[in-house]
Amino acid sequence: MLAVNSVELGPVPPGERQQSGLDLFLIFAGANIVATTLQVGAGLAETFTTREALGIIGVGAVMGGALVAALAPIGPKLGVPSIVAARAALGFSGAQFLALLLFVTNFAWIALNNVIAASICARLFGGEASQGIWAVGAGLLATVIVAGGPRAVSKADRWAVPALAVAGIVMTIACLRATMPASAVVESAAGPADWLRGLDTTAGYQVTWLLMFADYSRYNRTGGRTTALAVFLGLALSALWFMPLGLVAATVAGSTDPGEMIFALRLGVWGALLVMTATLTTNFVNIYMSALALKSLRPGMSDRGGVWFIGAVGAALSVLSTAWLNRFADFTILLAGILVPIGGILLAHYFLLNRAVRVDDLYSTAGPYRRHAGWSIAGTMAWAAGAATFYLVAAIGGALPSLLVAIVVYVLLARRP
Repeated sequence: MLAVNSVELGPVPPGERQQSGLDLFLIFAGANIVATTLQVGAGLAETFTTREALGIIGVGAVMGGALVAALAPIGPKLGVPSIVAARAALGFSGAQFLALLLFVTNFAWIALNNVIAASICARLFGGEASQGIWAVGAGLLATVIVAGGPRAVSKADRWAVPALAVAGIVMTIACLRATMPASAVVESAAGPADWLRGLDTTAGYQVTWLLMFADYSRYNRTGGRTTALAVFLGLALSALWFMPLGLVAATVAGSTDPGEMIFALRLGVWGALLVMTATLTTNFVNIYMSALALKSLRPGMSDRGGVWFIGAVGAALSVLSTAWLNRFADFTILLAGILVPIGGILLAHYFLLNRAVRVDDLYSTAGPYRRHAGWSIAGTMAWAAGAATFYLVAAIGGALPSLLVAIVVYVLLARRP
């Protein structure tokens, strides 16, 4: 597991890249085995039959995971975190704006995970009045562990990921034994536009991990293929497992409420263990990603100070409202429209155009290293065009058109002298 400085924004020297492909797989799988992954599948139950939803999950989980995995080799190649690698294509100012977006939106993810865990634990212990206490407790526990540095996180993951696997198996057995209502197999009224929007949700959810592509892979001692495979399997397998579980649970419960889903399957303590542990492992990653973004925006901020600030705000937001759950699909679509074009731009820059990047150039905007200062015209225009395409054609599926438009615009503009 990782044995590096906490929230390190600088490049990782080759000699310190000791992480294995298995460890990278566990990080991504542990991050994606979470209640929000269940909620993606649950949201499909309202529109599609079980068979239709499973098809959408299969295609979306693979597509979204493949995009993130395709960028993962940038990590071991440069040794820099994602937000720094993005400076080559977006410019320093463009990447700083992206860091700000990541920093702000991650509060919603942290709060959402805390709310889901609290809604289930409160049903078992303490009742509805205790939900706020559970939410804050989950947020602060994750913060304490992340503040302890990567060694503390790796130790927690060593027991948390196996615990997740056991609890996940228990939930899988419960879903297989559950009696599905007749409506689950009756042909739905969903049309092609609904299917494409469902695909945007499933693939878009996977793409929300896009800005994690190099944060952990930069510590890998293995080459690009192994790194990409570890990331792809970590995201795809966990989604192909947990999204269908959420789908079945919501269908059986007749509700997308996490507490109703868990209790409809009669999971009790096992369900609470699964969701609470999953909340911790994914918030390890969310807090770390936010801390890197904050470090990029405010280099003078101490590692521990940044982690505590992020964790405390996330915990506070989780007790203000449960509206996060009601707008979960819309939030996923919003983020996908922002991040899918970024994926296309980075693919075009690092792989299609195969632009050489000096690591020193990514850290300075003065003197001889002014190459990436300010906003990149090509990157900014491609980002805007890709995002506009996503939202304009969202009714018929925006992910693939957005990705292609961003790639084409960037390649055309970046080739000009």
